[in-house]
Amino acid sequence: MHKIAQRLIICSSLIISLAVTSAAQRKGNIIKDHHMGTTSIHYRTVRVNNLNIFYREAGNPSAPAILLLHGYPTSSHMFRNLIPQLKDNYHVIAPDLPGFGNSDAPGHRDFAYTFDNLAETMQGFIDRLALKRFAIYIFDYGSPVGLRLAMRNPEKITGIISQNGNAYEEGLSKEWDPIQKYWRDPSQANRDALRDFVSEKATRFQYHEGVADASLIAPETYMLDQRLLDRPGNIDIQLDLVRDYRTNVALYPRFHEYFKKYQPKTLLVWGNRDPYFLPAGAKAYLKDLPAAKLKFYDTGHFALETHAEEIGTEIIAFMATLPE
Repeated sequence: MHKIAQRLIICSSLIISLAVTSAAQRKGNIIKDHHMGTTSIHYRTVRVNNLNIFYREAGNPSAPAILLLHGYPTSSHMFRNLIPQLKDNYHVIAPDLPGFGNSDAPGHRDFAYTFDNLAETMQGFIDRLALKRFAIYIFDYGSPVGLRLAMRNPEKITGIISQNGNAYEEGLSKEWDPIQKYWRDPSQANRDALRDFVSEKATRFQYHEGVADASLIAPETYMLDQRLLDRPGNIDIQLDLVRDYRTNVALYPRFHEYFKKYQPKTLLVWGNRDPYFLPAGAKAYLKDLPAAKLKFYDTGHFALETHAEEIGTEIIAFMATLPE
C-alpha cells in the first residue's frame, strides 16, 4: 500500500507539472502573438480634409515615432524594405501623399496640387493620428512637405532624416533646367514640353541612373509607379506639382532659418550619384546644422532600393540618440 501511495503521489506531481508547463507555454504563445501583432505592418486609410489618405503603420504606438514621407513618383511602397528594420523598436507611419499611391487622387481642377496644400493635408493627417512627437524622414517631394511641417510644429520634431531630400540651391542639378524654364514662363508650350517627365522612360531613369548594379532594382517598383502615373488625368496633377516646386526653392531661406534656430538633430543619408539632387545639396546642410551626420552611398536617387539595410542601420543608431 505504501508503494502504491508513493506512485500516486509521483503521478499527481507529474500531472501538475505538465499542467503548469502547458499553461506557461500557452501564456508564452499569447505574449508572442501579442508581440507579433504590434510588429506587423498594417495598411490603413484615414479621412483627412475630405480625402482618403492611405498609410502603412507598424510597431508599438507607445514607442518613439518616425514619420516617413515619400517622393516623386512613388508612394509609401518605397519604404517596404525599411519598415521591417524599424518596426520592432519604433512606431513607424508612412502615408501616401494625395495624388500618389493608394491615397485619393482627385482631378487637378478639384484639388489644388501645391506643396502648401500637400503639407496642409499631412498636417491634418498627423492631427488625426494625434502624433505628439516624432522624427521625420524626408525624401524628394517629401522634403518640402516635411520641412513645412517641421516649421509649423517645431515642438513635435525629435529629429530629421534627409535621404536625398534637397533644401539648398546647390543641390539642384542640370536636370532641373527645363523645369526652371517652365517656372519662369508657365506657358502651355513649356508645360507640354514636360509631358515626358511622367513617361516610362523618365521613371526608369530615376530608378536606374547612378546605380552601379541595376539587378538590385526590383522591376515592380518603377512598374507600379508608372501604372499609377498613367491613370487618367494624372499627367496634369504631376505637371501642377512640377510648376509649384518653385515655391519650395523660394522657401529654402526659411528652411535654413528653421535649421539655425532649432538645430534639430539631423542624419543625412544620400545617394551620391543622384541625377537630380547633387551631393553639394547634402553638404550644404552642414552650414546650418554643423552637428549633422552625413553619409554618402554609391548609388542614385532611390537609395533605399540598393542600400536599405545600410541606411536602416544608420537610422536605428540615430534614433537611439533622439529625445523622447
